[in-house]
Amino acid sequence: MEREENNFRDRIGTMNAEGKRSWVYPKKPEGRFYKYRTHLTWFLLLFLIASPFIHINGHQFMMFNVLEREFFIFGQPFWPQDFYLGVTAMIIAVLFITLFTSAFGRIFCGWICPQTIFMEMVFRKIEYWIEGDRGAQMRLDKQEWNADKIRKKGFKWFLFFLISFGIANVFLAYLVGSERLLRYITEGPFQNLSTFIALLIFTGVFYFIFSWFREQVCTIACPYGRLQSVLLDKKSVVVAYDHKRGERSKGRSKFRKNEDRAQLGKGDCIDCSQCVHVCPTGIDIRNGTQLECINCTACIDACDAMMDKVDLPRGLIGFYSEENIEKEEKFRFNPRMKGYAAILFVLVGILSGMLFLRTDVEATVLRLPGQLYETHDNNIISNVYTFKLINKTTGSFEDVHFKLMSHKGSIESVTHERIIVPENGLAQGTLFIEIPKALLKDEKNKVEIGVYSGEKLIETTSTNFMGPRSFR
Repeated sequence: MEREENNFRDRIGTMNAEGKRSWVYPKKPEGRFYKYRTHLTWFLLLFLIASPFIHINGHQFMMFNVLEREFFIFGQPFWPQDFYLGVTAMIIAVLFITLFTSAFGRIFCGWICPQTIFMEMVFRKIEYWIEGDRGAQMRLDKQEWNADKIRKKGFKWFLFFLISFGIANVFLAYLVGSERLLRYITEGPFQNLSTFIALLIFTGVFYFIFSWFREQVCTIACPYGRLQSVLLDKKSVVVAYDHKRGERSKGRSKFRKNEDRAQLGKGDCIDCSQCVHVCPTGIDIRNGTQLECINCTACIDACDAMMDKVDLPRGLIGFYSEENIEKEEKFRFNPRMKGYAAILFVLVGILSGMLFLRTDVEATVLRLPGQLYETHDNNIISNVYTFKLINKTTGSFEDVHFKLMSHKGSIESVTHERIIVPENGLAQGTLFIEIPKALLKDEKNKVEIGVYSGEKLIETTSTNFMGPRSFR
């Protein structure tokens, strides 16, 4: 008996004793937290769907075109040369999630994760609308295939496919741009067959996830659930069951009208199992923190509703830490959290400095491979170089020219009479740098070059200048 009661330690909630899939039929949640989640969901879905179709100064609000190396974040262009900024931002995101998890558990999964948002707030709502609540869905799956079941299942799967196709199109807009996506749509699938096939593949992946794999993404595929086991401690605030109040000395028991449960030693938990029925990952929160729990707070709403009905105080399930339940201690930042926060603060400062110091133009000047220096009249030494100018802004730079800043000499472009760097574009070519021999200290000299647009200095760079070896 004890072994059966503790089977949650041996397998996840979506698996039975034989190791087979145990389908989860969560009851439709209701309550204040569910309303908060719904409002947040509409905002996040609006942001996700609208972002690739919003343009600022002619640029897509969010785009990640990896193949063509075009990136726009909040309407600002970024180039592969800004990769270090992306890496720093990703490290900050991972550290923030780590800090947030150590303090508040998997609340990101239940409230912000796209998988949960689409599954619980889109596909699950459609399922409730077509098939009904938990009991109706269970009866429908058990009954023989007839006209009613075929109609409901077919209509549900058809809507699931349409929404999956829509999600795939939105993600394609992030990758190739909304304008190109709209052009693909107007031209038709046969004019862009390879793209259409890729779109159908992603549609199939989304359809498989939301129609069959479902909560197993959170319990099996996602590594974040395993990560939380090494991040949580007794001070972490998670969705938890107050076992001291719920069990007391004689444990939980069914509700009986007009009985004094506290005097009888019975816990406030009336063993209604509503917290289990409403859980989207199929766990019993009364067994303690489990990796399947995504902190969606559905069990809090269900328990509070039952407490109201039996005239007992709310909060049997809520946001608690283990120390909060056992010792009634308030939440405090422990040294580990303070360490995470300090590192996060430093990295955010570094990223802010990088963004502040990020130049509008990136200049690269390199000596042409395999070319030696040349000696001209009046002991003038000449080197040939290639240059590349990348414009990271939404405006073009005209009348661009180079000046030597570290030596007296001249720079002459041999491929451009007039250099123009277009918006979000680049200009490249060849130039000569000429410096008097008397100003060279060695055979390899570092020279500083200023890049000007008219009279405005827009970037500085450096390169090596080769000259004759000195025997002084």
